[in-house]
Amino acid sequence: MSLPSDFLWGFATASYQIEGAVDKDGRGPSIWDTFCAQDGKIAGGVDGSVACDSYNRTAEDIALLKKLSVPSYRFSISWSRIIPKGGRNDPINQAGIDHYVKFVDDLIEAGIEPLITLYHWDLPDELDKRYGGLLNREEFPLDFENYARVLFKAIPKCKKWITFNEPWCSSILGYSTGYFAPGHTSDRKKSPVGDSSREPWIVGHNLLVAHGGAVKVYREEFKPKDKGEIGITLNGDYAYPWDPEDPRDVEAADRKIEFAISWFADPIYFGKYPDSMLKQLGDRLPKFTPEELALVKGSNDFYGMNHYTADYVKHGDGNPAPEDFLGDLTTHSYNKHGECIGPETQSFWLRPNPQGFRKLIQWLSKRYGYPRIYVTENGTSIKGENDLPKDQILNDQFRCDYYDGYVKAMAQAVTEDGCNVKGYMAWSLMDNFEWAEGYETRFGSTYVDYKDNQKRYPKKSGLQMKALFDGLIKKG
Repeated sequence: MSLPSDFLWGFATASYQIEGAVDKDGRGPSIWDTFCAQDGKIAGGVDGSVACDSYNRTAEDIALLKKLSVPSYRFSISWSRIIPKGGRNDPINQAGIDHYVKFVDDLIEAGIEPLITLYHWDLPDELDKRYGGLLNREEFPLDFENYARVLFKAIPKCKKWITFNEPWCSSILGYSTGYFAPGHTSDRKKSPVGDSSREPWIVGHNLLVAHGGAVKVYREEFKPKDKGEIGITLNGDYAYPWDPEDPRDVEAADRKIEFAISWFADPIYFGKYPDSMLKQLGDRLPKFTPEELALVKGSNDFYGMNHYTADYVKHGDGNPAPEDFLGDLTTHSYNKHGECIGPETQSFWLRPNPQGFRKLIQWLSKRYGYPRIYVTENGTSIKGENDLPKDQILNDQFRCDYYDGYVKAMAQAVTEDGCNVKGYMAWSLMDNFEWAEGYETRFGSTYVDYKDNQKRYPKKSGLQMKALFDGLIKKG
C-alpha cells in the first residue's frame, strides 16, 4: 500500500484552542469567551484566555513544526481578531490581519504549506447578541461572506481554504445539546433559551448558505489569479450495524452517517437534503430557495474529512423524540455478539477503530463520486494521560499505534479501493483547550506544560510521524 507522491501531511489546530491573548491587539470577544465565563460549562472552570499562548509564540510554533519535519499546517483564524464586532459594516482590525499575514509568510519561508480554516466555532460575540448569530438566515451569511473576502484579499499566498470546521458540531452541540457555545438547548436546567427540535436544523442550513456564498466570492474574485482551492470540513464516525443480520440495523447504520455527514454533503453534491432526514424532520428542515441552492450545489473543490471513531448502531422504535438528531437509533460500544468497537480513551465518544476509517472513506467516495479528500483531522486522546508523569506522557505509544493504524487504513483505501485521498492532518499539533473538557483531555503530539509557562515538548507520536509517511508516500 502507498500514498501518491504529492500527498500532503501535517498537523492541525484551532484558534480558540491554542492562541490565548483574547484581548490583545484589538481582538473582540467570541461566543466561546462568553460561554466559558458561565458557571459549570467547562470542566475545571477554565477558559481559552491563555491556552497555549500561541498568538505570542508563532516563531516557537513554527520551530516546533520544523523540528517535526512537517510539510503543512492547518490552523484557523479568529474572526473577532479580524473584525472585532464581526459585521460587514463594522471596523476591520488591521493588527489582526497583520498577525496572520506575517504568520503565513513565516510558515511559507520555513517550507510549510498553510491550510486556513475561516471558522472553527468562535463567532464574534457581538453577532450573537446583535441578531442571533448563526440562527439568522439573512444577516449571518452576508457577514461571513464579507469576513471571508477580507481574508482572501489579505492572504493570497494561501492556496487551500476551508470555510467551516464541522458544521454538525456548531449546529448540534451549540443549539441542541447545549454542550458547546452558545449553549442553546430545550433543557431549561442547562439554558434559558433554545429549541432543540428546530434550531440546529436552521443553523445547519445557514452554515451551508454562508459556505456557498464564501465559495462563490473566492471562485469569482480570487481563484483566477491566486489559483487556490476551497471546501468545507465535515465530521462523522463510521457506523456498523449492531446486528448485521437485521436489515433495520443495517439501514440505521447508513442513516447515522446521513444525519451526521450527508446533512451537509448531500446539498453540496446533489442539491438536496437526504431522504432519511426529510422523512424524519419534515418542515423542520428549512427549504432551499433557488438563490440559496445556486450557492450551495457544487460548492466544494475538495472534501474536508474529520474522523476519529466508529460505533455500533441499533435501530430505534420508529417514534424518535422531537429533539432526536441521530436518526432514530442508538449507538453502542459493543455489538450483538459482545465484540468491542475499540479500547477506551479519555474522550467518552472516542474508541479507536482504524478499519472504520477505511470504510468511511469508501462510503463517502462511492456516494459523492470519488472526490478529492483531505483528511483535515484525525487523532486520539489517551485515558488518564493528564495524570501521568511527564516522561510517560512523552512516550505516548497508544497514540503512535492509533496513527499507525489509521494512516495505514487510509493508505489501503487509496491503494486497494481507488479512493482519492490527497492529504492528512493529525489532530493535534499540541495539547490544547479541549472545549467543554477544558485542559483535562490531551490530543497533542506535543506535550504542553500548563504549569510551567506553556513549554512544549514533542511526544513520541509527533517525532515518529515523518517516518510513518516517508514509508508510505511514493517518491516523486
